[in-house]
Amino acid sequence: MSNEIANPKITSSSEILEGKITARNINKVFHVRCTEGKGTKEFVALHNFNLEVLQGEFLTIVGPSGCGKSTFLDMLAGLNHPTSGEIRIDGKLITGPALDRGIVLQGYALFPWRTVRENVAFGLEIKGVNKEKRRKISLDYIDLVGLQGFEDRYPYELSGGMKQRVAIARALAYDPTVLLMDEPFAAVDAQTREILQDELLRIWEETHKTIVFVTHAIDEAVFLADRVAVMSSNPGSVKEIVKVGLPRPRRLGDIRSSPDFNWIRHKIWQLLQNGTNGSRRTIENYQGRTQDLAEEISPTAVL
Repeated sequence: MSNEIANPKITSSSEILEGKITARNINKVFHVRCTEGKGTKEFVALHNFNLEVLQGEFLTIVGPSGCGKSTFLDMLAGLNHPTSGEIRIDGKLITGPALDRGIVLQGYALFPWRTVRENVAFGLEIKGVNKEKRRKISLDYIDLVGLQGFEDRYPYELSGGMKQRVAIARALAYDPTVLLMDEPFAAVDAQTREILQDELLRIWEETHKTIVFVTHAIDEAVFLADRVAVMSSNPGSVKEIVKVGLPRPRRLGDIRSSPDFNWIRHKIWQLLQNGTNGSRRTIENYQGRTQDLAEEISPTAVL
């Protein structure tokens, strides 16, 4: 086992060189209804969150439920805004949604009245691409995700894994520079999930997109990523950055059975376990469902 893998590089986010995405000193506070009576109280979802994502990098984010992973991804998408701090892409401040970012959600979010091709072409329509060019581009991305022959099917005629392929093709078709993915494979069975992981890596290798991928699954995080950002419990912040360092291209059977993969997986598991006890609270005596609140109240998107 190489020294780099046996002791994977752990850094604080402040030590990472500036890259494609820069999140600086992010704090996010929600005002939530009190469970014991009238009025509202503050819920701190993110506190002093700092992260850099490099150009063309595949970065995964893992953390306990309710730590603010999806809240951060929503802010990257421009669907939510920090209470303080800033997020920039290529040095430009994020102020709202834009076509430089594509997002893929767990729930597919396909239009049921549109065919596969029409769903994939949706972002191109928003960009004002003409019909003939939309058709060509959408068919190219349908081929890329392995759905040749299903162009004229409707979502109800597809399996869960096929729907997620359509969602990925739609997010890629209008050529965003950044792809944001929020637990995109959580709703499919284990075998389909592994197939989709393989497919996603193949697509990433072909398109060279910058990908930020949120997941609860440590195996998935390690298999896909160049680096894994491990978040702390509420309020969420970046606890450690783990450099994976495993060779590419990766194949499930070869990588997951290796000692290096399992060492990194165990390291991340330890970081998550150490963060579940004695986690910091900025709201004293807060009672209620904090574990899933941040994800529940964050918005969703079609693109």
